[in-house]
Amino acid sequence: MRGRRGDRMTINIQEHMAINVCPGPIRPIRQISDYFPRLGPEGGGSGAGPQAQLSPGTGAAATPSLMPLTLSPGAGIRGAGASEEGAEVDSYDSDDTTALGTLEFDLLYDQATCTLHCSILRAKGLKPMDFNGLADPYVKLHLLPGACKANKLKTKTQRNTLNPVWNEDLMYRGITDEDITRKVLRISVCDEDKLSHNEFIGETRVPLRRLKPSQKKHFNICLERQVPLASPSSMTAALRGISCYLKELERAEQGQGLLEERGRILLRLTYSSQRHGLLVGIVRCAHLAAMDVNGYSDPYVKTYLRPDVEKKSKHKTSVKKKTLNPEFNEEFFYEMELPALATKTLEVTVWDYDIGKSNDFIGGVSLGPNSRGEALKHWRDCLRQADATLERWHTLTSELPPAAASFSA
Repeated sequence: MRGRRGDRMTINIQEHMAINVCPGPIRPIRQISDYFPRLGPEGGGSGAGPQAQLSPGTGAAATPSLMPLTLSPGAGIRGAGASEEGAEVDSYDSDDTTALGTLEFDLLYDQATCTLHCSILRAKGLKPMDFNGLADPYVKLHLLPGACKANKLKTKTQRNTLNPVWNEDLMYRGITDEDITRKVLRISVCDEDKLSHNEFIGETRVPLRRLKPSQKKHFNICLERQVPLASPSSMTAALRGISCYLKELERAEQGQGLLEERGRILLRLTYSSQRHGLLVGIVRCAHLAAMDVNGYSDPYVKTYLRPDVEKKSKHKTSVKKKTLNPEFNEEFFYEMELPALATKTLEVTVWDYDIGKSNDFIGGVSLGPNSRGEALKHWRDCLRQADATLERWHTLTSELPPAAASFSA
């Protein structure tokens, strides 16, 4: 409608928004032939040809450049069906499939030495994380279930690449056959950022039961998104074994009657028939629980031979600073005849040394006639095989021996 000269035309808000603002995301046109005529399924020329006119509302003839598309018979139907069915796939985030990249690595469980060897080889096609379209990737390893800080291993960072090559060997000590049956190795690829928090790229998880003793297994798999987890109190049974925050999960998985695992210790026992006594070797500890705010501990080990009426059986190693995998290689001797030793219990406790306050208890294990599992077997083998050196790994638990609390200094 034409207004009179001098009158100001008014446009309501609906018309204004329709003219100036796109009403929403552009969606696929269901009938493409309305604008781009194409041959029918029979391949013959149907209604719309070069002389086809545009919409009558436009008032302009069709331009010669808008020619019908030449397709093979049936292509129109196949193309339309693909666009209808593939719309959801096209909108699917490609990061959920292979766009995070692939990771190549080897795993080897050495049953004789109780070690798990993890060879991180290379990654390909990682997701770009930086403004330059590249990333600064590194790899982290965690054993689940278990304390996140205590068993973390990490490779070096490769700068400005989406196809990093590490060729690094990382090793877990104190891995037993029981660990192989129940633990999962989580391998995460992250991008290092010096100005802010490091960013997660992708991960994969390998149940250790897939490994055979002393046989190297090669992996070349696609990275996956990190599984989003709620707080530990709201986790369900379906999420067991996939979180680093596992205090609550471990109780649920292991049973309420079992104790929290706090690390491993490698002990060497020998009953010397010549010296008439027990040699106790404190070799090393592995992935201890972190007790300090810096994510580490200052561990040392104490041993007692109970019952100890005169309180003379205490021995203590040196303190190893800022580590969760200390190596001691110290040996203590208890002079005692074999029949008397059979009634005793060797208590081994690991502590975190603190200046100016009480030391923190990390974990302990008892070897004696009332022990169970590997601890009982190690103790009996030592008494039966005089002069034989027996070296075994033992799990440290959160149980504080009754008499140990008064000897924390």
